[in-house]
Amino acid sequence: MPVLLQSLRIIDSEKIHSPKDFILYDNKVLPADESLKLDFEEIIDCSDFLASEGWVDLRCSSGEPGDEYKETLESLGELLAFSGFTKAVIMPNTKPVFQNKNDIQFFKAKTAQWLTDPIIQTAVTKDALGEDFTDILDLNAQGVFVFGDGINPLSNPDRLMKSLQYLQKFDGVLFDHPYEPLLALFGQMHEGNISTRIGMKGIPNLAEDVAVQKNLEILKYTGGRLHFQTLSSKDAIHKVRLAKEEGLHVTADVSLYQLIFTDEDLITFDPNFKVLPPFRSEEDRKALIEGLKDGTIDAIVSNHQPEDFDAKHMEFDLAHFGMIGLQTFLPAMVKLSEEIGWSLLISKITKGAKHVLGIDSEGMESLTVFSPDEEWVYDKKTNISLSANHPWMGDTLKGKVKFVYNKGKLAKF
Repeated sequence: MPVLLQSLRIIDSEKIHSPKDFILYDNKVLPADESLKLDFEEIIDCSDFLASEGWVDLRCSSGEPGDEYKETLESLGELLAFSGFTKAVIMPNTKPVFQNKNDIQFFKAKTAQWLTDPIIQTAVTKDALGEDFTDILDLNAQGVFVFGDGINPLSNPDRLMKSLQYLQKFDGVLFDHPYEPLLALFGQMHEGNISTRIGMKGIPNLAEDVAVQKNLEILKYTGGRLHFQTLSSKDAIHKVRLAKEEGLHVTADVSLYQLIFTDEDLITFDPNFKVLPPFRSEEDRKALIEGLKDGTIDAIVSNHQPEDFDAKHMEFDLAHFGMIGLQTFLPAMVKLSEEIGWSLLISKITKGAKHVLGIDSEGMESLTVFSPDEEWVYDKKTNISLSANHPWMGDTLKGKVKFVYNKGKLAKF
């Protein structure tokens, strides 16, 4: 049965539009038309809300299989919908790694009831170790078109080159988290004044810059589609900008929290701020913002990486990298909206993210409706994830998703 949304303000890549009525009907989001004589199942006043087409996350993790105590596929599916996402790319770094037909069948069975459309990223090398290749063509026959080693960089130049060549057989896209592992060896945070002051081994921008430059040169040689994930350094952004001007098929994303935090936040030694790539300098953060504005960075991702209590609550240099980021995604956008603007933020999790995936859709088939002003406490009671590795745990946050419409279903939160 159709649902009427009254006085809803839609955000797109250009502006926040004036309030209008919309109808959720027949798997579509339609402008209200008096010629449509419909009996509505429900009429919802949305005058206090904003909305856009459904959000897309290009990078999030599950603990299942292997580390179900961190995050199951069931809890991840619930979390994605609650956080406003109607599509999500799930990384392959589970135990075992997603890399064969059985893994795909397991994934499809486990996510069949999700409100969110899951897109599985399978490993391009066996066990995501950067050595032997997985059965790329067989995996594509199962519907996979996004490949990459997830949290592990594809640092072997020969494997990167051959991956780009293989994927051109079916217009696949290679996702890579670019950094040179040996240049980042033993690093705990960004290399700079703060790391020197607190005595931590730093990860230099050079680790990312060198990897990006090398991978772009290989892309120039091979052709194909390459997507850089979670860029963090000023020079890396500039290199991608130049590559796009040359016409290379390269795209890039940034973790949302990289736009909020810097290395100065690590002065407290809170392991929840330990992420990879690390929080960089304020200069780098501003370069990321500029990259979003000029189109160098195509998408913003949650980079949701759940870790259990024991993996985080220990000495900083022994704690695991990673931060959860789905349920706090909207509150983080609220914090950034004054600096960046809602239209740009929304474009990077809708139109921009779909561009990376090569998805073109006419009309609006999904919808995320949210309140930018509603306040709520982020604590153990409200946290949907099975993990709690986020520095905002216990804080009062502003911004809450109210409704998500996808696959003809409306979920209320």
